[in-house]
Amino acid sequence: MDKVADLGRDLGRDIGEYIKAQRNTAKISLRQLSKLAGVSNPYLSQIERGLRKPSAEILQQIAKGLRISAEALYVQAGILDVPVGGPVPDAVRADPELTERQKQVLMDVYESFRRENNAIRQSTPEGSDVDGVKQDPKSEE
Repeated sequence: MDKVADLGRDLGRDIGEYIKAQRNTAKISLRQLSKLAGVSNPYLSQIERGLRKPSAEILQQIAKGLRISAEALYVQAGILDVPVGGPVPDAVRADPELTERQKQVLMDVYESFRRENNAIRQSTPEGSDVDGVKQDPKSEE
């Protein structure tokens, strides 16, 4: 079997499973999402089962219907690269209990804290922490 065809099939299945999970989390029926997204019910069902790989335009319509970012669907579909990670962003993105909107808000707050701390670090003397307090190396033991 062709490896490229297998990869395409896996991506189609992955995006379908992701859409179904988001739909279930939002407590929206397949029929409701098909109306909200302007996609036929059978076509949406085929996408969720991994039988069809939707275009970027269809993904955008589905994202709108689910009220999530189109970027999240593009990443899942392999259209966009996965955003840069780390332990906190990876944990936030992996949490199935959070909606895409909640994940984005958490990431925005996290990144704003990192930028703020980086700016403070650059303006404080060597050996100070981000709050401007001198660190006593012996107290860390």
